[in-house]
Amino acid sequence: MTWDSIKLNDALVPGNWVTGEKPTEQVEQALSVGFSHVDTAQAYRNEQEAGIAIRESGLARKEVFITTKYSGTNGRNIENSIRDSLGNLGVSYVNLYLIHHPRIAVPSISIAWEQFEGLKGAGVAKSIGVSNFGVEDLKTLLASAKIKPAVNQILLHPYVYERQKPILEFAKEHGIVIEAYSALSPLTTSPGGPLDKPLKKIADSKGVAPEQILLAWTKAKGAVVVTTSAKKKRLEGYLDAGDIKLSDEEIKAIDDAGARGAAQIRVKEIGRRLAWVGLLGVLAVGFSFVSGVDLF
Repeated sequence: MTWDSIKLNDALVPGNWVTGEKPTEQVEQALSVGFSHVDTAQAYRNEQEAGIAIRESGLARKEVFITTKYSGTNGRNIENSIRDSLGNLGVSYVNLYLIHHPRIAVPSISIAWEQFEGLKGAGVAKSIGVSNFGVEDLKTLLASAKIKPAVNQILLHPYVYERQKPILEFAKEHGIVIEAYSALSPLTTSPGGPLDKPLKKIADSKGVAPEQILLAWTKAKGAVVVTTSAKKKRLEGYLDAGDIKLSDEEIKAIDDAGARGAAQIRVKEIGRRLAWVGLLGVLAVGFSFVSGVDLF
């Protein structure tokens, strides 16, 4: 179960993370099998349940690494949001506090980040970071930042790897840890794609499950995995995935299949957009007949 602690630019963070839609049961179960990092957010509306699970685990506060995110929910500002989150979680500080998306960094990324730096200075957030930030967003932040973001939590799996690669490279250059969410999407929400075959082949050769290979691939890309499951056996398998080593050839096979899948997804997206344009055109013509408006 080798998910090593990750060195942030200002702290150490456990390499095994869990989040979930039913946090009380899932967090309790995850902590019981060996996970030590709980990830939640203001927008998930489950901080209170996550806090209950952490307390009921019997673990000391210092044994659990807690991440939550400022999401701008209900128009709450940063100061009020962190106060709400601490109250919901039942703690006096969080280990990591993230800006959930650059769009909610108001009135600007620079000003929002300055407020985050204040939270770190006050000790209510031991480390601060961002989520869903692109390269240009990070450049804007770093231009005025006194403290670099510790992490950037982004969508990452083989079907989006090429698209997200510039973010990974920029983060590595600036000492920002990448956290990967939805790492298992190719199997859970997009099965039947080009990845299925190489994942199964590699998994069979190692006597493990395909989802463990995806997690090992994510680790090989230098990212920390944020994942979840309601099933204890799967959580144990996720932990075991930390021991899996992939060869360069295996990683390339996954990369290549991911690129093929990305191309297929783009074609489907274009097809859907063209279908919508065609439908809107038909509706517009129909409306012109009904309303008596001549569109031509």
